[in-house]
Amino acid sequence: MKQYVAHIVWLMTALAASTALAHSFPLPSRSDEVIGALSTVTAKREETLLDIARRFDVGQQEILMANPAVDRWLPADGAKVTLPTAYILPRAGRRGLVLNVPEMRLYYYPPRSRGRPAVVHSFPVSIGRIEWSTPVAQTQIVEKAENPSWRPPASIVAERESDGNPLPELIPPGPDNPLGEFALRLGLPGYLIHGTNKPYGVGMRVTHGCVRMYPEDIEFLYPLVPVGTPVAIVNEPIKLGWQGDRLYIEIHPPLEEEQAGQSMRERVLDLLKRESDKRPLLVNPAALNDALQLQNGVPTLVGRAGTPGTAPKP
Repeated sequence: MKQYVAHIVWLMTALAASTALAHSFPLPSRSDEVIGALSTVTAKREETLLDIARRFDVGQQEILMANPAVDRWLPADGAKVTLPTAYILPRAGRRGLVLNVPEMRLYYYPPRSRGRPAVVHSFPVSIGRIEWSTPVAQTQIVEKAENPSWRPPASIVAERESDGNPLPELIPPGPDNPLGEFALRLGLPGYLIHGTNKPYGVGMRVTHGCVRMYPEDIEFLYPLVPVGTPVAIVNEPIKLGWQGDRLYIEIHPPLEEEQAGQSMRERVLDLLKRESDKRPLLVNPAALNDALQLQNGVPTLVGRAGTPGTAPKP
């Protein structure tokens, strides 16, 4: 009985923290792949769309794609703003850190603790610009640093010098340090997951390849992630995910450098064909067309488990 009560108390605490942090979710069963839920908030007169994004732990591109009719800098007082806080988990394993580059979102699967429900944490991030792409790779955390100094690499020094804005050889900890207060070094030489002194750039392609997080998010993540944690960096602009017998699709614009070749529709149809080979599937063509047209990163119900000729469930 005491163990049961302790479990309930911990779960209530976790749910309260989830509401406050807006990036922690119960981990669904292996057969389910959708977490979170969409919601709306009312814009206040003094808020920009980016203020709202940060308040609810959403990246800049995410909130702009979900609210194409809302002005970024001057949303109308009382405007309804969609919070795109539902996600399909990347199919990259539920272990360690998983970064889906085109989604610009990081997932962390902490080790299971006995007597506690499994959770997944999710955070918006910035990634590398087109000429400084964040690499797709399997790696791990090899070093952690609190209040790090930053020694700009030669490539960035040369870029800044050509712009007439030279950098010092070493930037000490403090408000001018672009790494923020916490850094996680990857096994890929020169690449970090770190904080920032420019939080409104989170959720955009603005870095030199590193992964940039909101200061409050890296502060939350930093103590949870030990050295040796595996890191999977993947490229999944199209995600399919089941929730019970319902199939959802989440489409993000592909990276600019990869838009040539197979069309998005062809890629989606290929993925749906593979899915139907594993499980009988009824697809809603109208919903699928809407998702393809919008490509707004919001999970959309496009199908259900079933065989042709069966009546769809309500």
